[in-house]
This record gives sequence, structure tokens and C-alpha cells, in this order.
Amino acid sequence: MIEIATLTIIYLAYLAFCAKRLMNYLHALQQDDYDNSRFWRWTIKNKVFDKRATFLLLLLSIPAALSLIPPLATHFLTFLIFAIIIFIEKDARKDGKKNLILTPRARRILNMSLVICAAFGSIGFFISTPAIWILPIQLIPLILISGNKFLQPHEKAVQQKFAAEAKEKLEQMRPNIIGITGSYGKTSVKHILGHILGSTAPTLMTPGSVNTLMGITRIIREHLQPNHKYFIVEMGAYGPGSIKALCELTPPDTGIITSIGHAHYERFKTLDTVAHAKFELAESVLSRGGMVIIGEKTLRFKHTQQMRHKDARNFIVCGGPDTDGHLTKDDLAITLVDQNSKGLVIGVMWQGKEHALRAPIYGHHHAENIAMAFATAMSLGIEADDIKAALTRLPQIAHRLELKKQDDGSALLDDAYNSNPTGFRSALDLLKKLKEDYKRTILVTPGIVELGPAHDDTHEKLGAYAADCCDIAIIIQPDRIPTFIEGFQKTNPAKPLKTFNSFLEAQSWLTKNRKKGDLILLENDLPDIYEDIPKI
Repeated sequence: MIEIATLTIIYLAYLAFCAKRLMNYLHALQQDDYDNSRFWRWTIKNKVFDKRATFLLLLLSIPAALSLIPPLATHFLTFLIFAIIIFIEKDARKDGKKNLILTPRARRILNMSLVICAAFGSIGFFISTPAIWILPIQLIPLILISGNKFLQPHEKAVQQKFAAEAKEKLEQMRPNIIGITGSYGKTSVKHILGHILGSTAPTLMTPGSVNTLMGITRIIREHLQPNHKYFIVEMGAYGPGSIKALCELTPPDTGIITSIGHAHYERFKTLDTVAHAKFELAESVLSRGGMVIIGEKTLRFKHTQQMRHKDARNFIVCGGPDTDGHLTKDDLAITLVDQNSKGLVIGVMWQGKEHALRAPIYGHHHAENIAMAFATAMSLGIEADDIKAALTRLPQIAHRLELKKQDDGSALLDDAYNSNPTGFRSALDLLKKLKEDYKRTILVTPGIVELGPAHDDTHEKLGAYAADCCDIAIIIQPDRIPTFIEGFQKTNPAKPLKTFNSFLEAQSWLTKNRKKGDLILLENDLPDIYEDIPKI
């Protein structure tokens, strides 16, 4: 009777252990968009398998097998192992940069996986040795994958139900839908255009970086109102067909394609695949006779050129002085980009007339973003003077070269949400431009993720350029970007370069060493799945 009671206590401790461990794995799965294959590759690559409990249970099983300690003591120590690890292991709901959000879907996956863990753990009632618990513990990541897989038909049915409700609501309210996609720049263009349109009529836009089917569905169901004239939808592509599915949910009247580049490159493998995926938005808009506004560099591909040539009247191309010859007299030409401490001044030529656009934000790369927002607003019938007035009141874009003055006399250029080579280089340009206003410039970066085969070459070039633009470089997780360090040190070996394993360590150094008059550029911030690997 006593043995059954002690085994039950161990079993309950094991279940509590599984719940906490499952949440740590679920945190990674959630950041990988509930993609089992990506989660498994992350698990294998980072060797996120249990070591602590396995080692301690193996250690305990030796004297237990040799009867060197009594069964009751063995049970107590087994319980203690689970209890200690539960206590010391991080809580994914509150200890991450981006905490685990227990959405209804996440709860279903967690509960289903916990049921499977409970079934596996019941073996402990029949084989009373500490080592027997190692098997269900090591199976936890596979159990999470199984729970997610088992629930997929149900999740698909739930998603279809919610999507149908959202689509019905859109059909009833009929806002003017503007879809925005691109490898990078889409969130910034959404922010700029949303501000312009919102100054003239009620406007709803998907918040932050919400750009998935269920994220957009939730915004429609919870926030779309009958008085909204415009609905701006950011559309993320995670493979061919992603944009097409989003366009079926939110049929766009107007489309904006900002760029085609290496962001999320490892998911697409080739830039040509990226181009086809992004221009699914253009196909949807053109099928309804709408206008498509694109960045000039999206026309580097045969497929995109053919689409534009076929429906030239429905395209507005925005490009700068380094255009590849794709602009026509009906397109928007950027004639001037000037940046100072007050922000950007952009000259554009539109339908034979010059316009000066002023906006209190930073970064040369925003010139094309502002130009595309301007062209879109003009195509929607907004007066040029109203657009210009709205731009002068444009708020800074959160975490995208957002200049923040600090209490200690230093300043932070927060570019934490940037993750593409063009934006990185533009941020370095700004750092160099503002150098005369500050005593010292400091770059803090972990580099860029999901560049695929372009990873090493891109980082080497950025490192070399950074050596010309900053006084000190602080590199997070240097093992990820050795070529950045090589490029930096080859270009300017005398400049200090410091390396840290996490942002927390880098922040500690900055707290001790930053001075009045420092300008600190925070360039990109790795998600937890790249930086804060669970230590289990």
C-alpha cells in the first residue's frame, strides 16, 4: 500500500515535470508556426533533449539496482529529482523575450500531449526503477509533435469555421481591402499607409507583424467595424500558396509588393520561388481589375516582368535613381533622398509633377516605403496635400530605426525588428550619418536569420561595412556569424569588437560602459528559438 502511494506521488511529480517541459517545447513550436518538421529540426540541431533528469535517474538507478538504498528512499529521491528540475527550469509563459501564449490552440496541444505523457508514464507503476522514467522523458518532444499532428484535422476545421465567419463579415461590410506583402518593408509600408488613410477615413490594419491566416481572421472577427472604409492586410508568405490563401480570405482591391529578397530564404530555396510566391498577390488583385504598387527591384525576375508587361495599366512601379530601366512616365520616380536629424526628405516625380515628402522617421530604405504608400494613397483618390500633411505627423515605427533618447544622455536606435540585408545596411548608413551628433557609436547585433546559402557572404559584407560606420561592435552569439566578425576585423582591426552569448550579457556590459553622448544601434533581436535555447 505504501509503495502504491509513493509511486502515485512520483507519477504526479512526473506529470508536473511533463507539463513544464512540454510548455518549453511548445514555446519553440509556437514560434515555428506549429510546423512539426521545423520544430524537429530545431530540436535536433540544438540537441534539446533531456540531460539533467536522465543523468540523475541513471545515477540513482545504480545503487537502487544493487539494493544499496531501500525502495522507499529510492522513491523519495526520484520524486526529489522531478521536484528540483520543476523548480529550476524556466517558465516559458513568463521567462522568454516573447513568452509562450497559451492560446486555445496551444492549450489543446498541451493537454493532448499531457494525456499521452500520462499514458507513457503509467509504466512506472509496473517497473519500479528510477531508470524507467528516462524513456517517457526523452519522448516528450516526439509526444508534442504527435499531439500537434493528432489535432491537425480539428484545428483545420476550427480555422475553416473562423475563416468562413471572417469572410462573411467582410462581404457584409465591404471595406476597401489593401493587401501588402514583400520579403521586407511590408510592416513599415503598412504603418505609413495606415497613418495616411487613417487621417482621412476610419481605417483598420492588422497590428504589429500579424500576417498569417488565423491572425488576420482574428482581427476581422474581433475588430472590423461597419464604419471602416479601409482594411490594410499584411500578408506573410511561408511558401508557395500562402499569399493565395490569404487573398481568398481577404480579396484585395489594391496590392502592394515591397520587395523580393533573402528574408526567410531557407523556406523558399530560390529567389525565383520567392518572386512567384509574392506575386500571388498581384494575380489576385489583377483578377479584380485593381491596382498593384510595387518596388522597382521586384522586376528583376522574368515572371514579374511578364506580369507587369501584360497588365501595365494596372501597375505603378516605384523606384529611385539607381533604377534598372523599368520605370515609365506613368510610374513614380524617387528623385531625392535626404536624411537629417529631423528625419527624411524625399523628392518624387508623379504624373509629371514633383512632390517633396517629409517624414520624421529615419533610414534611407524608408524612402521607397514612403513612396509606395504615397502612390497607393494617390491611386485611392487621396489629395497630395493631405498625404503630405499626414506624413509630417507620421509617428516613428516601433522597433524599426526608432530613435529613443535615454535618461543617461545616450540614445538608442531601436531596429530590433529588422531582419534583412537592405535594412541592416540602411541602419548602418544612419549610424554613420548621425555620428557627428554623438561622441561614440555602438552597434549591437546578432546578425540576420534565415538567409540560407547567402548567410556567410551577406554577413561578411555587412561586417566590413559596419567597420566603417561604428566605433564599437558588440556581437551576440558570434558562432552564428563568424564571417561578420572576419569582415569587420579585416576592414578595421583597430576598432574594438566584443562578443557575448546573449543580449542579457551584452546589456550588462552596456549598463557598465555606456556614456553620455553614445548612440547605440540595436540591429535585430533573435527570437528565443535562436538565442534562448532551453537548458534541460
